[in-house]
Amino acid sequence: MLRFDIITIFPEFFREAIDCGIVRRARNAGLVEIIAHDLRQWTTDKHHVVDDRPFGGGDGMVLKPEPIFAGVEALTGAARREDLPPNTRVVLLSAQGEVFAQALAKDLSQSDSRIVLLCGRYEGVDERVADALVTDEVSIGDYVLSGGEPAAMVIIDAVVRLLPGALGSETSAVNESFSEGLLDYPQYTRPPDFRGMRVPETLLSGNHAEIARWRKEAALEKTRRKRPDLLNR
Repeated sequence: MLRFDIITIFPEFFREAIDCGIVRRARNAGLVEIIAHDLRQWTTDKHHVVDDRPFGGGDGMVLKPEPIFAGVEALTGAARREDLPPNTRVVLLSAQGEVFAQALAKDLSQSDSRIVLLCGRYEGVDERVADALVTDEVSIGDYVLSGGEPAAMVIIDAVVRLLPGALGSETSAVNESFSEGLLDYPQYTRPPDFRGMRVPETLLSGNHAEIARWRKEAALEKTRRKRPDLLNR
């Protein structure tokens, strides 16, 4: 079973988010376990302080290293990256990280593994966390969020839907956008004619070979029009 441990100062953020749709179905089926942990439980002072001002000055606050290291060690038994158990990843959600893409989602979903998601806040986390503890530093895009919680949920959703049995159809994830480097082909449903806009006749023909050919050409054309950068890769 795949397990996500989320370290956050807002564990309540995930209560309803993981209880919807495909993620809920996968949890109920025993395919994935998702637990949100309050970072404050690993503090040692009476006020449960998790942040402090940055050395050298500057705006904002930085998450302290002590509770994060303590949390990861409590969950994995390892105090440093090189000591992590097999199939264990510590993922820091960070605006400076590798941009999250379908290939990484697939990689994270491949094995019976444990993924610890570290949700940054404020001005980020102490750099020693990234240097000594983190296996993957990941961003969901070139923009800044108030914290790593929405990004963590994006990763959970993208990874869980790739688990065998999570989707109603085993081919759904294979045929989606980015799974083969292209955008998905256009989709249509009833009625075949809506306000003068007709579904392409090929899709109504029942000729599966022609439909497959049309979908491939349509996916290429859509990618060329909307995301030509994907073709350049």
